[in-house]
Amino acid sequence: MSSTLPIDLKTEAPRPDLSPVNRTLIEERVKGCARLPSLRSVESALRELLNSDRRYTQQISEIIRRDPSLTARLLRLVNSVYYSLDTPIKSIEEAVFYLGIRQIRQLAMVTPVIEDFQKLAGNTPFPWREFWQHCIGVAIMTREVISCVQAPADDSDYVAGLVHDMGRIVMAATFPDHFMEVQHRAAQGHRSLLEIETEVLGMNHTELGAMYLQHHNLPDIMIETARYHHEPERASHHLQIIAAVQIANLLVRHAEIGNSGDTSMVTSEIWTQASGWDILFPDRKASERAIACAALRRSLERLPSLLQGLV
Repeated sequence: MSSTLPIDLKTEAPRPDLSPVNRTLIEERVKGCARLPSLRSVESALRELLNSDRRYTQQISEIIRRDPSLTARLLRLVNSVYYSLDTPIKSIEEAVFYLGIRQIRQLAMVTPVIEDFQKLAGNTPFPWREFWQHCIGVAIMTREVISCVQAPADDSDYVAGLVHDMGRIVMAATFPDHFMEVQHRAAQGHRSLLEIETEVLGMNHTELGAMYLQHHNLPDIMIETARYHHEPERASHHLQIIAAVQIANLLVRHAEIGNSGDTSMVTSEIWTQASGWDILFPDRKASERAIACAALRRSLERLPSLLQGLV
């Protein structure tokens, strides 16, 4: 997947002439911001087939074959270091059989969403490939976190993790100069990214993402996650999933996988003491929480190789 070439944010010239923008103008820009296109018919067909009882490899392969981007990512994933195969797989049928239904469904979801994200971000300079790795990494780890306490009923947790930083993309699309100034200031030290965004733009990415998703009438779980993924205790709905996104986000940043744009360090103490744990484990023993943390550390070790096959 192509992305803008990385830049040295520490050496970028600051823009002292930029001033915060009032909410009315922000809302106008967000309303004019391109809508994330709905999934194309091929992804809809694949989703329907994967969710049905007729999960025939040949049928799934035929649908995947219609989308070159999905095909390329499928083969790259199955032949990644994550799977350590002795003989490279070149057949879509073999890849579908090897990966399984869950991986194919997530791959089908990631492909159009990340491509839409890239179009929305446009040419604003930023290491976008690493940012997509962050988004997908958080989606994968959100599923791992929520699975520690309950069996996921659907893919809403994965989608919530995928779009949690939607506001960063919207900021790059609607206020590129402010976006770059935020990155410049963030690269200088360890100040809170939320604080810098409010200082530079007048609104941080959590509120901006929620505004965009709400304007386009997207599901409440996405809106709430975008707004409260740093403070899940403030959410009124979907608390467990938002708590899982908070922990997943901190985990991925702790492991320095991808690039969220937030340069502040996440120590082991920060992610293990995050407020989301009290939501996920309100009445459970400390030993159960410790077991969950150990399992998440193991999943985190496998994540870089998996992402190399996806992005």
